[in-house]
Amino acid sequence: MALRTIREYGDPVLTKKAKPIKEMTPKIEALIRDMLETLYDSGGVGLAAPQVGMLKRLVVIDISEEQNEPHILINPEIIESDGEQKGLEGCLSVPGKSGMVTRPNHVKARALNEKMEPIEIEGVELMARAICHELDHLDGKIYVDLVEGELYDNEDLVPAEDEEDEAADMGQETEETNGEA
Repeated sequence: MALRTIREYGDPVLTKKAKPIKEMTPKIEALIRDMLETLYDSGGVGLAAPQVGMLKRLVVIDISEEQNEPHILINPEIIESDGEQKGLEGCLSVPGKSGMVTRPNHVKARALNEKMEPIEIEGVELMARAICHELDHLDGKIYVDLVEGELYDNEDLVPAEDEEDEAADMGQETEETNGEA
């Protein structure tokens, strides 16, 4: 296994449409292993092959905190989606930035697994967001094109628990505490 370089926003490969994988080969097996290692090393939840410079329709997703539940999706396509969620989204190819993006709250996708067997995967909330985000990469789309409003520097964003601590330090109420300290 090897870490792959993650291509960053502005790299032309990120705007190109990826090609389907026709058969499992040792090179594709190595790419899957490398993508998982790169994903886990980066601390992200998903990675698409174009992000490591390969124009193949392949994504790896793992939303588990333990990084031990990988989903390998070859030639994926969304076959169903519903609901709506709006939330901050980031990308390993756009380091240090986040923006508000609206995505479906539930998606179902069809793909092949690493054994080239047909599978279906359903996702809600974060998993639905990750599936949509990674599949966008396969079509040359980057989340910054979907951002509603401005793109934020991650260092300027304050985690929710820090806001509560700061509000408590200043004797202010937050939405979550509603004065119940």
